[in-house]
Amino acid sequence: MRAKDATSNGPIALDRRAIDNLRFIRETMERAVAFTAVSGWGLILTGVVACVAGVLAARTDDRRAWLEVWLGAAAIGFSVSALAMWRKARRSQTSLLSKPGRKLMINFSPPISAAVLLTAALVRSEQFDLLPAMWMLLYGAGVTTGGAFSVRPVPLMGVCFMLMGAFALFGGSAWRDGLMVASFGGLHLVFGFLIARKYGG
Repeated sequence: MRAKDATSNGPIALDRRAIDNLRFIRETMERAVAFTAVSGWGLILTGVVACVAGVLAARTDDRRAWLEVWLGAAAIGFSVSALAMWRKARRSQTSLLSKPGRKLMINFSPPISAAVLLTAALVRSEQFDLLPAMWMLLYGAGVTTGGAFSVRPVPLMGVCFMLMGAFALFGGSAWRDGLMVASFGGLHLVFGFLIARKYGG
C-alpha cells in the first residue's frame, strides 16, 4: 500500500520532501552558526575611549559634567564598535541581518533600552551614585543574552560586567570611576584582544 502511494505521488512527493529537508538543514545551520562579526578591534577602541573618559571624569567634581563625559564616551564607543563590526562583517562576507545577528541585536536591545530609561530617571532624581552599577549590570545583561548567539568570549565578558556591577552596587561612590574604567575600559580591552586574536579581528 505504501509502495503504491509513493509510486502514485511520484516525483512531486520526492520534490516536496527534498525541499522540506533542505529548508530544515538550512534553518538548523543558521541556528547553529555563531555570529562572528563582533569586532575585537572595535571593543579595544571602545576600551581606550572608556579609559580616557575615566581620566577626564575623575578630574571633575561636577556631577553633570561627569555624566556628560561618560555619555559622550558611550556614544563614541558605540559608534566605533558598530563601524568596526560592520567592517568585519563586510570583510568576512557575513550579513549583520543573518539569523544569529538579528537574535544578538534583539536580545541586546531590551537591557540597553532599560538602561537609557533608568539613566533619565536616576538623573532626574539626582541619584548619580547608582548610575555606574546600573550601567554595568544592564550592559552586562545585554552582552550576556545577546552574546549567546556570538562567540564564547562575548557572553563571558557580559558576566564579568554583571559581577563588577554587583560589586559597584554595594561598593559606594568611592569606587565609581575606578570600576567604570576597570569594566568599560579594562574588560573591553582584554576581551577585545581575545576576540581579535582568535576570531579574525
